[in-house]
Amino acid sequence: MQTITPDELREEFQEINDYDERLEYIIEFADGLPQMAAEHRVEPNRVQGCVSNVWLVASQRPTESADDSPILDFEADSDAVITRGLIAIIVALLSGKPAKEILAIDIDGLFTELDLQGHLTRSRSNGLRSMVRRVRELAEAAL
Repeated sequence: MQTITPDELREEFQEINDYDERLEYIIEFADGLPQMAAEHRVEPNRVQGCVSNVWLVASQRPTESADDSPILDFEADSDAVITRGLIAIIVALLSGKPAKEILAIDIDGLFTELDLQGHLTRSRSNGLRSMVRRVRELAEAAL
């Protein structure tokens, strides 16, 4: 699975000024997202607030860190390629991190800084916020 830091994502987006190229970059993330197991593509794992179907699950691993926050690994999928790319970016940014660290990352602020939502339709922008909200809910539930 692909991983990326907020700084790396910023660098990539700073180099891409063209709208179509940004969409291509998002789609590249979609292509790199592993296929979700069929048993996880069920209603309880569906992200509410997305026009497209988006599924997201988190598994926990114990951590050796001082804050004793479990590490979360995310698995996600969508039936729409751009939405799949967006959830893939979220997974690449946050999967494998402790729950407390996930909650400390201002993902909404990062996406605003990148003007990501400015390049999306209103419904996709709302869906992106729903995906971020669901990740935060899963991180909070792990604590």
